[in-house]
Amino acid sequence: MTSLTANWSYPTAVKFGAGRISELAEHCKSTGISRPLLVTDKALATLPITKAALDALDAAGLGRAVFSEVDPNPNEINLEAGIAAYLAGGHDGVVCFGGGSALDLGKLVALMCHQTVSIWDLEDIGDWYTRADADKIAPIIAVPTTAGTGSEVGRAGVLTNSVTHKKKIIFHPKLLPTVTICDPELTVGMPAFITAGTGMDALAHCLEAYCSPFFHPMSQGIALEGMRLVFENLPKAYATPTDLEARAQMMAAAAMGAVAFQKGLGAIHSLSHPVGAVYGTHHGTTNACVMPMVLDFNRALIEARIEKAAAYLGIAGGFDGFKAAVMALRSELKIPETLSAMGVKAEDLDMLTDMALEDPSCGGNPVEMTRENTRALFQACL
Repeated sequence: MTSLTANWSYPTAVKFGAGRISELAEHCKSTGISRPLLVTDKALATLPITKAALDALDAAGLGRAVFSEVDPNPNEINLEAGIAAYLAGGHDGVVCFGGGSALDLGKLVALMCHQTVSIWDLEDIGDWYTRADADKIAPIIAVPTTAGTGSEVGRAGVLTNSVTHKKKIIFHPKLLPTVTICDPELTVGMPAFITAGTGMDALAHCLEAYCSPFFHPMSQGIALEGMRLVFENLPKAYATPTDLEARAQMMAAAAMGAVAFQKGLGAIHSLSHPVGAVYGTHHGTTNACVMPMVLDFNRALIEARIEKAAAYLGIAGGFDGFKAAVMALRSELKIPETLSAMGVKAEDLDMLTDMALEDPSCGGNPVEMTRENTRALFQACL
């Protein structure tokens, strides 16, 4: 019998609703931030939504400092530059503004701005987070502009080592933002492929949490409802970018996925992380690409559970119907069908397999991942 003993935590103050970006300066002040550094990515830095956020901060006397040297898979070089900007500007808090990359990097700038340990000393292993001086972590406000990673309600950030090309999960309880503003209006301008990829990332989080073998019934329920929101609303948000209700439901699903994956992630993420680190692919799109193959890989241990999910989601045909629905959604969103189509080369499979087995996500997969079956799974995804 599964042990009914577990440590649970649930997230932060979430200000959810259209137009609530107008509250940004107010929440900075309530959090004790008087000189915020807004961390975003290069593409977002020039867009009107970012200018509006900076205008609001400036009008409230909080300045308009911005750092945007954030790569799609951010690394320690981006982090060092962000810390330098934070210290040079005399800042006292971070506003993380953007997709998962900007949110993660902004959180890590807040974590590391006054530490003496290396970022790699704070990897999500055991109690390594206690190596950081918790009193020196700057306050964080998160403003997602995509509906995917859920980093706005998480206590970790993903950072790629630029030398080894390995993605590492950096954890600290105080990486949980003090306030998160979820304003679906900010997601309206997303390019279609980003709406698709980030939305499928939210689905991957919910699906893997739902299938994880660990005991966490709260996450289980959230994961199931999160999947329903994605199946019902992602096609609408993709087809009609201005559909604010669909955008809002997807924003909720993204946060739900990140809450749910406290229960665990699995092979989808342990394959996707090395592919993204080596090839620079979009994380959510890579998750979507390998999703049907991972369903097959885990079928023997998840079939009964997926049949229950299919019934709840109104999908006929049990496991096969659920997989068909995933593949139909993938096709509708123009997601590549194979890793080869995303540029992955067969000669790299041994290296990618080694990296996948080192990824902490593989520990939550229903079927134990070995060198042999993981390489075969990669081969199936090609």
